[in-house]
Amino acid sequence: MARILVVVDMQNDFIDGSLGTAEAEAIAAPLASFAQSWEGPVIFTRDTHGEDYLNTQEGQNLPVPHCLKGSPGWQLAEALERVRLERNCPVFDKETFGSPALGAYLALQDRLWGVEEVVFAGVCTDICVISNALLAKAFVPEAKVAVLSSLCAGVTPQSHAQALEAMKACQIEIR
Repeated sequence: MARILVVVDMQNDFIDGSLGTAEAEAIAAPLASFAQSWEGPVIFTRDTHGEDYLNTQEGQNLPVPHCLKGSPGWQLAEALERVRLERNCPVFDKETFGSPALGAYLALQDRLWGVEEVVFAGVCTDICVISNALLAKAFVPEAKVAVLSSLCAGVTPQSHAQALEAMKACQIEIR
């Protein structure tokens, strides 16, 4: 049975770029250390947009270009990219908040090897972490799903706390 860590969207634009926050900057190094020492598979997601971002529904609601594929802001934070390369971790590029491809991958791993637990960390707690944690609950319903609250950052500290409460209500363990 596998215990899988999913590192959500720890990209430069969310850390110190166009949508960066002090909270995201504060978790980058500890999350890289945690991921490096994780005993089990580690998976990364990467928010990925094209040059047409401002014409998308998301772009209309959040008119701040970010995570444009191939740009410096789209890249994972350097320490986390090192972990990804050293451990040969899969990465799921996603055009929206949640990744159905990640959900399908988790379901496949569950059928092949069994998934005991899926643990989430990263940004933004209140957008992409919650979306992907809920997808994990849907795709591997018998696996324990958990979120490491101290290794996540939301758009604001308040929205981070609200997302943690919402996930707790959906039977996601908050650690």
